[in-house]
Amino acid sequence: MILFAPIDKMKSKELTAWIRKLLSYKLPLKKKPRRCRSRFYQVLRTPLEWLTDHWRASYPDFKSDAPDANGLGRRLSGGAWNYHAGLIPSFCQSKKVWGVDVDDIYAPVNLKNQHWIAIWISIPKRHIVVWDSIVSHISPEELDEVMEPFVTMVPYLLVECALSDEQKVQYTLEPYTYARQTVGVPQCRAGDCGPFTLKYIECHALGIEFPTAFDKKHGKTIREKMALDIFRELPKCHEWENQDNDENLATYD
Repeated sequence: MILFAPIDKMKSKELTAWIRKLLSYKLPLKKKPRRCRSRFYQVLRTPLEWLTDHWRASYPDFKSDAPDANGLGRRLSGGAWNYHAGLIPSFCQSKKVWGVDVDDIYAPVNLKNQHWIAIWISIPKRHIVVWDSIVSHISPEELDEVMEPFVTMVPYLLVECALSDEQKVQYTLEPYTYARQTVGVPQCRAGDCGPFTLKYIECHALGIEFPTAFDKKHGKTIREKMALDIFRELPKCHEWENQDNDENLATYD
């Protein structure tokens, strides 16, 4: 299966040699700066280490903000329009607009920095599918709370950021529906849910069948292959600071 193809050992050695040249290489993981390049690869390549969420939604502000007479004008997170317009991430902009050029949106979602799930948002169907590799970790009530920002803010964003009045009338502020799919979603051990989530999204988007069973060997392989793919395909991004949202930090100050 292509998902678990043999790892490129020469490229793996090249990545290891590159990391060892970095000044931060010998620092303990907890002391490495958050944007440290060696920290990212160490976390990604190490079984049971966590991939963390660097972007926090401002749903409480949105929820508490009073709308105007048309139900609009509520506070969105800084940079929301840039996501809608495909301008983020800045080093590989798609410039494809949600609802116009893009019908399907995939995203990894974090629960209390303890667990990752994958979601597939279908704009035409107004529906979200949830893929959860450890179903027992999130109760139905907790999942309702996790999904509330997405089922509410995605339809709102499409209306608020519509490029014309003609586009705006195509959408509605009515919340999306969602469902957690359990059939065909293998379960994994705690700590591997982050890499699992990213790989499951990738396979679904490419139409590649995901294996029905998932063990610790699979988790380790996925981590290493992801690290090598990123290192091979996006070499220049290691030299850049991720400042995509820096200009938006004081949007509502």
